Amino acid sequence: MAFEGFELSQIDVGEVSLRVRHGGSGPPLLLLHGYPETHMMWGEVAGELARDFTVIAPDLRGYGKSTPPADSDDHETYSKRAMARDAIGLMRHFGFERFDVAGHDRGGRVGYRLALDHPQAVRRLSILDIIPTGEVWARADRRFALGYWHWSFLVQSNAEALISLDPELFFFRAQFRSILTGFTGAYADYLACAKQPSVIHAMCEDYRAGATYDRLADQADKEAGNFIGCPVQVLWGGKGIINTWYDALEIWREWAPDVRGQAIGCGHFLPEEKPAETLAALRSFHAEGF
Repeated sequence: MAFEGFELSQIDVGEVSLRVRHGGSGPPLLLLHGYPETHMMWGEVAGELARDFTVIAPDLRGYGKSTPPADSDDHETYSKRAMARDAIGLMRHFGFERFDVAGHDRGGRVGYRLALDHPQAVRRLSILDIIPTGEVWARADRRFALGYWHWSFLVQSNAEALISLDPELFFFRAQFRSILTGFTGAYADYLACAKQPSVIHAMCEDYRAGATYDRLADQADKEAGNFIGCPVQVLWGGKGIINTWYDALEIWREWAPDVRGQAIGCGHFLPEEKPAETLAALRSFHAEGF
C-alpha cells in the first residue's frame, strides 16, 4: 500500500500551508513531485525508501491540498525560489537543517533552485527527467512548440478558463496518457485536486513563473558563474523527450561539477512507470556518504 505507515499532516511553513506525508527513520530525504500531480506520485517508492531514510513528501505550494500564495505581478510567489523557501521551512519543522532531495519534473526545478539558493542545506540532489528551466527556453524551437506546447499555453491569461471546461481532458487524457496506464493508485488524488479552480490557477502560475522569474534567475546564476556544489544525480526516461532532444548529463555538467546519472527505460513518469528501477537508483545514490 502506498505510504503505509506514513503520517499525513498539514504544516504551516510561513507563507503557505503544505499537505505532507512523512515516515521512516534515518537520514532525511525530501521528495518533490511534478506537474500535474501531487506528492502521491512517490507512492510506489516512498515505503521502501523509508526503510533507510526519513522520507518527507509535500504537495508544492498551490498544488494538491497545499494552500496557494497570493499572486504577484512578477510571479515570484509561484517561483521555484519561493517553493525552495517552503522546503527549508518544512525540513526545519521536522528538525533538519541539512538533507537530501529528489525532485521529479517541477519538483526537480525546485530541487536545483534549492541547491543554488541554500547550498548549506542540500547534501545530495536527484533530478528526474528535466534540464534547467533557462536551458529549456534557450533551446526552444519547432520541436519545443509541438512537444512542450503546454509550456506556452499555461502562461496565457485565459488558460484557467479553458482548462476549467474539462480539467481531466486537459491535464491527463490530452497530455499525460502514460499515467493512466499501468499501476497508479494516486490518479484519483491527482484528478480531485486538478479539478479545483485554485489548483488550476496554481499550475498556470507555476508555468508563468517558469517563463519569467525562474528563467531570469537561471540566467543570472549562469552569468555569475554560480553552480550546484553538492553531488547531483540525473535520471531521465529513455523513451521520453529528454532522451530524444538533449544530452542531459552534458547540460547538467554546465551547472554542477559532480554529476552522474542514467536513462531508465520508460517515459516521463519514472517513479510510476518504473518504480523498481527508480528506487534502486535513488537508494544507491542517497546512501553514499553515510
